[in-house]
Amino acid sequence: MLKLVIRTIELAFIMLLAFVMVVPRDAFAQNHVISPSQLQRDVASASAVRRQNINKVEQFLSTPGARQALESRHIDYKEVNNAVPELSNQELARLAIMSQDAQQKFAAGSISNRDLLWILVAVAVIILIVVAK
Repeated sequence: MLKLVIRTIELAFIMLLAFVMVVPRDAFAQNHVISPSQLQRDVASASAVRRQNINKVEQFLSTPGARQALESRHIDYKEVNNAVPELSNQELARLAIMSQDAQQKFAAGSISNRDLLWILVAVAVIILIVVAK
């Protein structure tokens, strides 16, 4: 009887050893839900979108009319422009849309120069308030 138990344990050990030798090591490794290369592409894409949004807002703020409007309200252009990259992705996206929309409406004649200047001042104040928090 003892020989049968020992033989069964030996057989179980041999089967376990064979299983460990046959199954690839990666089978026990934790698989990532997102591959590192996909994660890298996503980060690069998000970074590119952020850069585009920064460019849109900076372009809106850098026009000669915008600078004059900011100066007339005693708002420092450099301070506003330096604060733009400090905005969160959501805030930056929202202001980029506002900036682009205002420029397009102004170019199409839908809004007046005065309205554009008020929008510009509002964007600058929003930037300064958000960054000051």
